Amino acid sequence: MDTPRPIDALWPHVHALTLLDALGSYTAAARRLAISKAAMSQRIAQLERAAGVALVRRTTRGVALTDAGRRLVEATRGAFAQIGDALAGVRDLASAPQGVLRVTAPVALGRQQLVGRLAEFVKMNPAVRVELDLSDRLAGLAQEGFDLAIRHIERVPDTHVAWALCGTRSMLVATRAYLKRCGTPRQPADLARHACLHDVRVGETSPS
Repeated sequence: MDTPRPIDALWPHVHALTLLDALGSYTAAARRLAISKAAMSQRIAQLERAAGVALVRRTTRGVALTDAGRRLVEATRGAFAQIGDALAGVRDLASAPQGVLRVTAPVALGRQQLVGRLAEFVKMNPAVRVELDLSDRLAGLAQEGFDLAIRHIERVPDTHVAWALCGTRSMLVATRAYLKRCGTPRQPADLARHACLHDVRVGETSPS
């Protein structure tokens, strides 16, 4: 005695029945599914055993559905069409970017490099809506829902994928008036006696 198949294991068999109804022959339906005619016949036979009733009958013109088969096809045709539409929609996502893109970046970099380029990006990708967060704090990508972070960082955490945009370096600057008044530091230790403005960043570790 055959072990009853789980209902969800029979979805391909129901789909095969809908194609058999639409195409009118086992050969054509098997060709559409890229399976053999024998495999196609086996699917229908397994579906009939699971349903406990005949779903297909052979006629002089080929095959036709029984009343039970017709009822099953009409009840499920819309669901399979909806699955097809959903899959087509997912494929469209791969061909044309769309949706919300949440980006976090340092304030200075965002103002100097990103803001002026956003208009062109949005024009090229009209289905994308950009949410730009400019902050010098290190936001957590996963925790705060960001898709992309632009950061000054030396080591990328193993949980992230990163691309190097450009190299950066820090510079110590002062006005001529200040140097004339307080002197020019010659070595890092000299900075201890100078009035420095520190760029304090909360948490010098990478975002998680």
